[in-house]
Amino acid sequence: MRPIRRGTSPQAGDFKNYKAAFPHLLSRLGFFCSYCERYLSTGLEVEHLQHKDPNDGFPELVGRWENFLLSCKNCNSTKNTKIVHPSSFLLPDRDNTFFAFQYKPDGTIDVATGLPPNLAALAENTLRLVGLQKPAHEQMDEQSQRVYIDRVSQRMQAWGQAQMAYEDLIAEPDNMALRRTITSLALKTGFFSVWMSVFANHILMQLEFMAAFTGTLESECFHPSTALPISPAPNPDGLPEGSKI
Repeated sequence: MRPIRRGTSPQAGDFKNYKAAFPHLLSRLGFFCSYCERYLSTGLEVEHLQHKDPNDGFPELVGRWENFLLSCKNCNSTKNTKIVHPSSFLLPDRDNTFFAFQYKPDGTIDVATGLPPNLAALAENTLRLVGLQKPAHEQMDEQSQRVYIDRVSQRMQAWGQAQMAYEDLIAEPDNMALRRTITSLALKTGFFSVWMSVFANHILMQLEFMAAFTGTLESECFHPSTALPISPAPNPDGLPEGSKI
């Protein structure tokens, strides 16, 4: 889960219509789901971190900038009206969520090894919140070719693309045009954490990914020279219950 910085609101006061915040969020966070990290040119939604249901939610936060993220339909519908207390989850706008999870070639996500039990429990809560632990569902077309539909399968596909790109760059380490092409491919593919994991031994490419994915460097969750994750998160906007990891 990519750490992001939403920044301060582009306007004074709450949004009368929360959908009006959409272009501002795109500008600051990019065309990516704030939870699963998929790239979506269409279909992203303004997601309320603390849901706006008037019965058992937080209707007073319906127009609050600090309560907005971007989400795909899968993550948003899975999260639905679950009650989110920031103290009980690791959230991408205030915690170093990259540090909390381990991404694998088969598209699955595990809680990072070595986390203390209290943080590991929060990481597990976060995976369940938006269903990132759900298994893959194999889909085949009429020619028996795999179709990457679910989030696990799409992460697995992204890993394969990133691995091939890594091998190409190792073969041509001084090819600057190739580096630019890889960064462009990463942006079109999404799944920042997958690309960072595959290129774990290539600091220069990691720095390029961090700069290319809007809102990442701004989170201050990565060292600007070594690309190492910084924990606890600096939480530069001072959001409540931040800096847990």
